[in-house]
Amino acid sequence: MTASTLSRIPSARTQAVAIVTAAFGQNAILTTVTTFILLYLSQYAGFSAAAIGVAATIVGVAKILDAVSDPILGSIIDMTHSRWGKLRPFILFSAAPVALLTGLLFSVPNTNPTGQLVFFGIVYVVWGIVYTVCDVPLWALIGSAFVEPAMRNRVIGNVRAFGSISLGLATLGMPYLALALSFAPHTTAAGWSRAVFTVAIVGMALYLLAFFFGRERETAAQTRLNFRQLFGTLVKNTPLLMVLLGSILGFGRNIVQSGGALFAVIAYGKSPIFFTFIGGSLIVGLVVAAFVTPLVLHRMAARTAAIGSSLIAAVIYVITYFLGFNSLYVFMVAIFLTGLTLGVFLVIQASMIADAVDDVEKRTGVRNDGISFATLTFSSKVMAGLAVIVFGAFVALAHYQTGVKVTHDIQNVIFMSITLVPAASCVLSAIPFWFYRLGGPKAAR
Repeated sequence: MTASTLSRIPSARTQAVAIVTAAFGQNAILTTVTTFILLYLSQYAGFSAAAIGVAATIVGVAKILDAVSDPILGSIIDMTHSRWGKLRPFILFSAAPVALLTGLLFSVPNTNPTGQLVFFGIVYVVWGIVYTVCDVPLWALIGSAFVEPAMRNRVIGNVRAFGSISLGLATLGMPYLALALSFAPHTTAAGWSRAVFTVAIVGMALYLLAFFFGRERETAAQTRLNFRQLFGTLVKNTPLLMVLLGSILGFGRNIVQSGGALFAVIAYGKSPIFFTFIGGSLIVGLVVAAFVTPLVLHRMAARTAAIGSSLIAAVIYVITYFLGFNSLYVFMVAIFLTGLTLGVFLVIQASMIADAVDDVEKRTGVRNDGISFATLTFSSKVMAGLAVIVFGAFVALAHYQTGVKVTHDIQNVIFMSITLVPAASCVLSAIPFWFYRLGGPKAAR
């Protein structure tokens, strides 16, 4: 590498700031969709309980089908060669489509129920595919840009922390932004559309910083691979597969985020202040954990932390169910604690995948950032899809829809979906991590 080439490479600090900022913008969009789509459809687009059940199924199935495309995209990334590398072109060309389609998701036309479902289904499926194109390369860039594990863990922690802050700003601020842009005394569907378009455009503008300032590592390993090499290396990477399985089994962690906004309406009323308190508690837990977890990994193996956080989370969820939700403040404390365990898991998950990529490079001479980090986005989408399906099923089981009288039975059924189901899910999640054998306190230093 020549001196002139080195002079054009941004410093590690600059790259870290750019990538963290890009993830901040991207996460605002993802949070808006995953947190508010069911609320928007039920409260503002006029979907009935049956239609919400269908929409939830569309979301869940589309996420799972879309997740299948992640390894395919990861393979395409690993076989790509351009003057910008193999990751950055996908970052550049995915930004505008993601912004447009995100806004359209919250612009369901006022037509007959069938037409609304068809519109939503088509837009959501296409959005999922395009979002994959922007998500996989960003995470792969984190693994590629930072060679030193401790630095990489700090960047992952900052990405998760500021992603959680972005989640907080979107979760707590979107209802108010939608109200402000409704230009009416109450929030309207048009207000939601304007608000989401605004957030999507700003979010993708920030996301592009990863293209302009991020760089892929120089490596002697083989990086231009064919399908046989890619999948052959993938299936032999047992640590990576254990992270994938443990993540998917822990899908219950996502149910609070997917259904929290609607649960707040059912349990406490339509005022945004209630979800502000609940969402804020979760987000504070996520942020604290994201900043602290890289320090934990200096002293504890990632495997131990993954198992411990899963089992502790299960206990917290069970206790939360028995404490109930009559006291908002007690419920907020419980949600904060689950946010801590979720934040620990999210940092460890990405760190374990990065370690697995480095390990397979050492063992085989093949570096497959794309398909390996596609397992991260793959598992996240399957988890989100299962969370939406399960929560939507509980909503349908409770026979809840706009205008119906909310009974204790309805509240209890929905409450079970965000407490007991996640508890069981977290216990199952801990099992595969027992078989993960890479890393440890020394490796993180």
